Amino acid sequence: MPSEQGSPTVRRLRLGQELRHLRERRKLTGAKTAESLGWSASKVSRIESSKTMPSADDIEAMAQLFKVDAEKRAELLGLLRDADQRGWWEDYEDALPSEYTTFLGLEAEATAHRGWEPQLVPGLLQTEDYAREVILATRGIARITHSGVRSRVEARLDRQQRVLHRTNPALLAVVLDESVLTRRFGEPSVMREQLGHLLEMSLLPHVSVQVLPLDGEHPVNTGAFVHLKFVDLDDAVYLESLYGARFVEALDVVADYERAFEHLRATALSEDESRVLIQRKIMQWR
Repeated sequence: MPSEQGSPTVRRLRLGQELRHLRERRKLTGAKTAESLGWSASKVSRIESSKTMPSADDIEAMAQLFKVDAEKRAELLGLLRDADQRGWWEDYEDALPSEYTTFLGLEAEATAHRGWEPQLVPGLLQTEDYAREVILATRGIARITHSGVRSRVEARLDRQQRVLHRTNPALLAVVLDESVLTRRFGEPSVMREQLGHLLEMSLLPHVSVQVLPLDGEHPVNTGAFVHLKFVDLDDAVYLESLYGARFVEALDVVADYERAFEHLRATALSEDESRVLIQRKIMQWR
């Protein structure tokens, strides 16, 4: 069982958000804050957006300007200390894209992970062999080395343990397109094992797996996305593309993705119906 610890990525974002909220409560603009502290406006902006880590002296100066009490100041400095810690995913930094390691840092403290996947079984539910075949399938484009493949598989399995098998696991809800169950990665035995694992994981109390059937209407015209929910951080949506990935943080756009996911869930087969379909697909992989 992985050790329990907060995510430094989340702490960095929380610190930036807290400082922005404190500034806004004092009805100060970023430009006015910068002028009062003798900083550039870009420094304030980058601290609040978590693109630049402030120093302890920066925190003290902002806390004094925003007239925060000793308790709040200690909380801010505590977030700064936690943000300097090392996350488990940093062991795999050389093998993983930077946007993806940021995602892993956020996911580490998410309370809910909701995703739509029209192409393959999501990483959190992949078997080791299926994960390896998925990664190998991209080698011609991404030019991943043999050691890189091994590191990515290890990272994926490590991620599963830390998200789904920790003491208080995240709630995972996924909707898969039916085509995911018939798209082959590796030998038929790899697919049989993968779909069997999918069935097994779907029985966990904190995991929900639904399948959108091919003979029904496709309710949302969008590629894969992941919607992360947190206790004390704004929701975020993660999107991947061939040349990179990005986060959606604008609250109105995140809300659109949340509605899209709920629409997908409502249109997909129920969890029990999905298990029956997955079981039928297992029998086809001979």
